[in-house]
Amino acid sequence: MSELDEIRMQVMWNRLISVVEEQALTLLRTAFSTSVREAGDLSAGVFDPQGQMLAQAVTGTPGHVNTMAEAVLEFINEIPRDEMFEGDTYVTNDPWKGTGHLHDITMVSPSFLNGELVAFFACTAHVVDVGGRGFGADGKSVYEEGIQIPIMKFAERGAVNKDLIRILRANVREPNQVIGDFYSLSACNEVGHRRLVDMMREIGLTSLDNLSEFIFSRTTNAMRERLAQFPEGSWSNELMTDGYDEPIRLAAVVDMKDGLMNVDFTGSDPMSRWGINVPIIYTKAYASYALKCVLAPEIPNNAASLAFFTVSSETNILNAQRPAPVSLRHVIGHMVPDLVFGALAKALPGQIMAEGAGALWNIHISVRPVAGQSGQNAEVLMFNSGGMGARPALDGLSATAFPSGVHTMPIEATEHTGPVIIWRKELRPDSGGDGEFRGGLGQVIEIGAADNHEFDFSAMFDRVTQAPRGRNGGKNGTAGSVKLDDGTAMRSKGWQHVPAGKRLVLNLPGGGGYGDPAQRCAKAHEQDKIQGYVTEERQ
Repeated sequence: MSELDEIRMQVMWNRLISVVEEQALTLLRTAFSTSVREAGDLSAGVFDPQGQMLAQAVTGTPGHVNTMAEAVLEFINEIPRDEMFEGDTYVTNDPWKGTGHLHDITMVSPSFLNGELVAFFACTAHVVDVGGRGFGADGKSVYEEGIQIPIMKFAERGAVNKDLIRILRANVREPNQVIGDFYSLSACNEVGHRRLVDMMREIGLTSLDNLSEFIFSRTTNAMRERLAQFPEGSWSNELMTDGYDEPIRLAAVVDMKDGLMNVDFTGSDPMSRWGINVPIIYTKAYASYALKCVLAPEIPNNAASLAFFTVSSETNILNAQRPAPVSLRHVIGHMVPDLVFGALAKALPGQIMAEGAGALWNIHISVRPVAGQSGQNAEVLMFNSGGMGARPALDGLSATAFPSGVHTMPIEATEHTGPVIIWRKELRPDSGGDGEFRGGLGQVIEIGAADNHEFDFSAMFDRVTQAPRGRNGGKNGTAGSVKLDDGTAMRSKGWQHVPAGKRLVLNLPGGGGYGDPAQRCAKAHEQDKIQGYVTEERQ
């Protein structure tokens, strides 16, 4: 290939990334759910006709992006090529073929040019409700957790499946929001298709074959070069999480051999009877993300780069089998990067960050008027983040969603969805672990219902009994807590009640510190005090 041809291919690659970015922005702009519109809990990408991911939008979470990378193959296996038509859109929320739980809707659309299939577009978003018990850990099987949508057609030749819409409307608590998000997802893929076809016609392409080969070959070569610098060997790590009613041990063995990396989770605890189990597709998504963060963060994320990482496990909490309850798969799944990092720290001493809060402190609030009072019923979902672990040369980031990458949801947007009031949302002093580099701070969040209202909430919290660990001599971060404003302790998982006039107080965990605290420079100590990150009692 000539230098001019390479430049042209690189330009087209960049154009393709712009296409998927516009695809994702369409979903952000049109979504009904605040978790999508405000927090960016979504993914979008373009795939070749064989179902291999060519490019992903920057907007999106690893749990959505990397599961979507495999989910498209499931759609292709289920829907024969001769049953795919222009204007089709396919949908599922199958936890084992999609993103790990029922609340995430994945849509895939074939893209045709001059009657020929040239690509697929896919996107995923978290919807506010899927019926059943609601978003929480209390279900005893996936059948209790909401409506299950097998891989099927949302639209055929542009005509929406009205029977599916009627079934959805009859099974969810917020039908207008949920159905609105289905249409937003479909529009997201349609915009991607239109932009791709415009690009191909402008450039004079009839297929993406040459561009696909260019993308995959360059990515493969870059990954081989990077992994060749990594030592061969085997490294293990264990991590304790709170679990639901008893701690759960996660275990991983990272093996590097012949230029490929495998993570085996066989030593982890068995499946739980509560909805915190993780389908292997979601475990693999975050394990691959962790490996890529350390080994090749700047190499594009596509089918070629992901092909260097594999995951194995016997049946356990990180490889849950149907019909296990999986609604809160993210709580345990978000711990996978810290688990993998702990193993990699033995292979790369001095280069891996400390443990952080990990799991998002999601809370689903079901608010209603007090009996005999007038008011509004509403389902409100909030995403909240604790502190990241300190890094080998930098403090941890405070109140930052790692590894999920979602945005903080503005208080105003949350309060707009229903009669709830966020009385306080501020950084939590002294929550970051001490060290040469301090762990990121958690938050203090105080939530109440509006006058004449009460609410139930689904707690989805971790790091309450098991604090994030420091690394290389750094101190542990401060564990979280859940209580009412009168001091009444609440559980970290499960549906619970907050009476009218009471407030829920969440203290989110801080990240672990890195390095010997005695090595922290005096200027950093002083800045911590000035900014209120550390109080006099902590000094």
